[in-house]
Amino acid sequence: MAGGQTAAVARLEEDRQVLARESTAGRVADILRTRITEGMFRPGERLPEVSICKSLGVSRNTLREAFRLLTHERLLEHHINRGLFVKDFSAAELDDIFRLRATLGVAALRSLTAEPPWPLAPLERALEQGAQASAARDEQALITANMRFHAALVALAGSPRFDNVMCGLMAEVRLAFHALETTFAFHEPYLAHNRRIYESLRAQDAVGAERHLERYLDESRRQLLARNAQDAGA
Repeated sequence: MAGGQTAAVARLEEDRQVLARESTAGRVADILRTRITEGMFRPGERLPEVSICKSLGVSRNTLREAFRLLTHERLLEHHINRGLFVKDFSAAELDDIFRLRATLGVAALRSLTAEPPWPLAPLERALEQGAQASAARDEQALITANMRFHAALVALAGSPRFDNVMCGLMAEVRLAFHALETTFAFHEPYLAHNRRIYESLRAQDAVGAERHLERYLDESRRQLLARNAQDAGA
């Protein structure tokens, strides 16, 4: 087993402590989803079933059910006669993910039903976290803050279904960032865009926030596709 994978499996032994005596596939899937989106298991990497079962103290049937859930979420993919692998997205899949991200964000802003002022505290907290990550030059914290901002933006629509779709989508987005091996400099400019959207909403200008979000996410999508093409060429 490669050194990085050995460390990832060792970390799962720590996760075992949070599982109750009657572990469920859903809770195992929650742990693996977190570790995958943290980058502990990389895109294209095969998951070691036996080692994960031993580390988490679960049966192979439970783990396989967790794998099924994560495959349904498009975080894993099955290769016949080879096993389960962390999803490695094609250019077409990346385009699809980021078009949906833009569509969902814009739809959420168009669906605002409450009268302003809207509850913007979660967006403000995400901006503060992004500023702290920027000052520390912490790329992963910066990505997390950005995702929290966009999740909070979608939450303004007050739709549990929007929130549920956004949760799954953000896991795919984070995995895509790991696949593309993006840099701190790639993500930092998004802070200014998020700030502008927040200021528009604070000024009760939902239309202005929507227009900027649409342009910003379209630009983000194009940048990611360009990065993917660059990586493929290399």
